[in-house]
Amino acid sequence: MKTLVEQLSQYARYHRDKRNIATHFIGIPLIVIAVMYLLYFPVLEVGSFTVTATLVVIALSLVYYLMLSLSLGFAMAVAFAAMYAIVCYSAPYLGSFSHYGMLIMGVILFVVGWIFQFVGHYYEGKKPAFVDDLIGLAIGPLFVMAEFLFILGFHKPLEQDIIREAGEYR
Repeated sequence: MKTLVEQLSQYARYHRDKRNIATHFIGIPLIVIAVMYLLYFPVLEVGSFTVTATLVVIALSLVYYLMLSLSLGFAMAVAFAAMYAIVCYSAPYLGSFSHYGMLIMGVILFVVGWIFQFVGHYYEGKKPAFVDDLIGLAIGPLFVMAEFLFILGFHKPLEQDIIREAGEYR
């Protein structure tokens, strides 16, 4: 398994333009929430608790993120919990498990999120990272979290390692 620095540096090579990174701060969360809406269907009932496909994907993602970095994994857990709360809160208004509202919301957010992504990559002048390596789809949210924490002044050694590997911001 690649290390955190290897994964984030590989992804960062496609994301050095600050305008591209800025669009990812909008596009990637929209896509993540969209996927949560699209996968919001029951897979298991445990007492009165419904396990959705969304929860399964979140759990698998978090295991991977925590293997890469405990601190970033926990930050992603907080972000995913907030996003999932939005989906759960809105589900009754959108029809939850039995209507197309969740599907429609998911598709709209997915399309809008990808529009932001492609605008960013127009500025970057490079294709999205996942085109060359599908793991980029999983690393994208972690990259956005790392960039957010860098802005807040956290994980500066990690940021320097990524810059050393991927190049300076433009």
